[in-house]
Amino acid sequence: MGASILAGRDRMDLDNGMSLRLLSALEVLQARREAEELAQSERERALCSNACLLSRALETQEGEPVFSSGREVLSGLRVEEIAALAGTWSRFNREENPGLTMEAEQVEDVKKN
Repeated sequence: MGASILAGRDRMDLDNGMSLRLLSALEVLQARREAEELAQSERERALCSNACLLSRALETQEGEPVFSSGREVLSGLRVEEIAALAGTWSRFNREENPGLTMEAEQVEDVKKN
């Protein structure tokens, strides 16, 4: 994904030698669609959504995906690890991407810088 015109940095290094990458709108949609296929009940939806998001966002320092699919994330990580990493990604995304409530002049300042 190319850098967003509104986002600051697009990667966040983690303490374990991996990084989280911001996702394009298409990648988020693809993760949601994959999660719908994985989840067999409403109670599973959040866990599957987080796993599918992480399969796209979690990378090695060289930029290679750590997992090839949400199913692989579910097989390789504990529920607590998925929740913690998804929470970290969500905070990172909110910090780096201006919200829709940002005033027009703030958006223009971000675009200029």
